[in-house]
Amino acid sequence: MRKTYQGEINNKERSKQKLISAVGKVLKTKGYIGLTATNIANAAGLSRRLITTYFESVDELVETYVRSKDYWIEASGITKEMISENKGEETKELLNNLLQNQLDFFYNSPEMQKLVLWEISKKSKIMYEVCDEREQLGSQVFELIDKELQDNKTDIRAISALLVAGIYYMVLHAKSTDTTFCEIDINEPEGMRRIKNAVSLILDMSYHN
Repeated sequence: MRKTYQGEINNKERSKQKLISAVGKVLKTKGYIGLTATNIANAAGLSRRLITTYFESVDELVETYVRSKDYWIEASGITKEMISENKGEETKELLNNLLQNQLDFFYNSPEMQKLVLWEISKKSKIMYEVCDEREQLGSQVFELIDKELQDNKTDIRAISALLVAGIYYMVLHAKSTDTTFCEIDINEPEGMRRIKNAVSLILDMSYHN
């Protein structure tokens, strides 16, 4: 009896993980509008009935997937470690590292690209909470920058906002069209290098204002 019970637990966990992974597959191929019970169940190769058996709703399943991926932490690279070691000095390297990692990670993550499109296309509790977590990480960075740039009148938050928005748009544009943007194609190594250099240059200018 004990072995059978353990097997049922393992089967349940395997099925749950298949459903959670299936959310990513659907998100990548169909976007957030494709996150239906039928599509997720088909991608998992399981009955859609199991979604409401193991989760309260499709929304809870999607939220479980989004939280398990921790996209924003992954996109920040070693930023958390750098934050803990930084004393409010040489924060340009910290911010530059965060932005460069976001560019690389966002470019290589179809799922995160779909999540950002979801974020700007439709209000949802899930994306609101995810965005709030991203803002909390940014606040920690800005708090350190404020210590270093207390006599600098540069609005580093506004500059960072434009840089992040630019990164998102450049990547989404490159992934959805075959055209250049301002005669730059970041699908090519040279184009990506130019954008990364521009990010670093803007930060250099901002810190020496």
